[in-house]
Amino acid sequence: MHTVKLNILFLLLLYVTSANAQSDASGQLRMTQQEIINTKASGVSAPGSSNLSAVQVIVIHGNPSKPGLYTILLKVAANTKIPAHLHPDDRMCTVVAGTWYFGYGDVFDAGKLKKLPVGSIYSEIPDQNHFAMTRSEPVIVQITGYGPSGVTYVNPADDPGKPK
Repeated sequence: MHTVKLNILFLLLLYVTSANAQSDASGQLRMTQQEIINTKASGVSAPGSSNLSAVQVIVIHGNPSKPGLYTILLKVAANTKIPAHLHPDDRMCTVVAGTWYFGYGDVFDAGKLKKLPVGSIYSEIPDQNHFAMTRSEPVIVQITGYGPSGVTYVNPADDPGKPK
């Protein structure tokens, strides 16, 4: 288990060489798993999030609204269901804390969810619909992509960021 945690931190540090609010004036960044868990979101949600109030987004590197490499952390509350949606950019993701349930498809289908414990990785292919959920514990997922990013729900009524 210790090796898995070290591998996760290595992957995070590999992708994160400088950061916005998370780095010092030199652009350097080093974060332990506990520091990642303790980090709080500041300001409005970043592009590429689900727009759900149960999902905190923390920009670690770059700017997901602009062209270029970025890394964000999603802190997802327990018992959260994220309906089918897509992102315009190619993204690679790592589960940093908790157990994430993730699936591909045009509608939320619990039968298509795969259980992804800490250390698991998955991809979010451009313009491919996917969905996710948490169960009894909060989850932290690191996402690295090449912006600009965004989110489009299959069913626009599912998007909490859009006026009803």
